[in-house]
Amino acid sequence: MKLLGTLMIIVVFLSGCMYVSGTSESEPSMKLSAIDVGQGLAVLLEWEGRFAMYDFGPDSVGVVDSLVHRGVDTLEWVLLSHYHRDHIGGFMELVGRGVRVRHLFVGTDESCNYFCDSVYRVARRLKIPVDTVRRGESLLFAENTLAGATGIASGASVGEVPRFDVLWPTKYAHVEGNGASVVLLVRYGAARALLTGDLDSLGERRLLEMNPTLSAELLQVGHHGSAGSNTLQFLSQVSPKYAFVSVGAGNGYGHPAPSVVRKLNLVLGDSTKLFRTDLHGTVQFELYPSMGVVGAATPQ
Repeated sequence: MKLLGTLMIIVVFLSGCMYVSGTSESEPSMKLSAIDVGQGLAVLLEWEGRFAMYDFGPDSVGVVDSLVHRGVDTLEWVLLSHYHRDHIGGFMELVGRGVRVRHLFVGTDESCNYFCDSVYRVARRLKIPVDTVRRGESLLFAENTLAGATGIASGASVGEVPRFDVLWPTKYAHVEGNGASVVLLVRYGAARALLTGDLDSLGERRLLEMNPTLSAELLQVGHHGSAGSNTLQFLSQVSPKYAFVSVGAGNGYGHPAPSVVRKLNLVLGDSTKLFRTDLHGTVQFELYPSMGVVGAATPQ
C-alpha cells in the first residue's frame, strides 16, 4: 500500500509539471487572428495584453464590434496595407466606439481616394498620429513603435519581442492599389508569418528579387486567393506550413481561385493546413519563439 501511495504521488507530481506542445509559462505566445469580415481582410495581433491590427476589413461588417467583444480597448498601432475599401472601411467606424488607436501607419499607395480621405479625417478627429512606412523599417509592440531596420525595443532581445519588418514597398517605388500593399514579415523568435495584403504577381516577383531566401511558416494568401496573385514560384519559395485566405462566402469574384487552391494544397502538402474564413470563420494561430507557428483554432 505504501508503494502504491508513493507511485500515485509521483504521477500527480509529474502531471502537474507537464505542459502542452512544448510550451511553458515562461514563453508567452503571440496570437494572430484572421477575423471573419467577409470579402476583406482584418488581422488582429496580440502579445502580452497588447494589440495591433493589420488592415481593418470593410465597413458595415462589425469589425469594431468584434474588437469590443474581445475586450480590446487599445490598439498599439493599425497598419492599413493599401486604400481599398475592403481593407480600410472598418477603420472609419472607430469614432465613438471606445477603442483607442495609438498610431496609424500607411504605405505609399498613390491611389488615395474618397475612402483614403475618410481614413485621414477619422485619424484627425481621434488625434491619431499617422506615419508612412517603407521597406527597411520595423514595427514593434512598444512605445518606440517604429524602429529602423536594426532598431529594437529597450531592454529586450530580438528573440523575446515580436517584430514586424516592412518588406514592401520601397521608398523609390511608384505603386498604387493592390501592388502597393504593405508586406509585413512577422518575426517572433523562430516563428515567421508573412502578411501580403492584396499584393499582385508583379509585386511578388519584386519581393522575391529583393528577398531571395524569403520563407515563412504562416502565409496570408494574397488578394483573397486571386489568380492574379499567388504564383507557384512565390508560394514555393515562401514554403508555408499553414496558410489562410480571408474571403467572403459566395463572393462574385470566385475567390479563392481553384487554381490557387490547387497550388496551395501542393505546396502545403495537406489540404487541412489551408484555412478559409468563408468556411472556418475567424481562425487564430499561435506563434512561439522556440517552436514557431503552432496549429490553428476557431476562437470562442
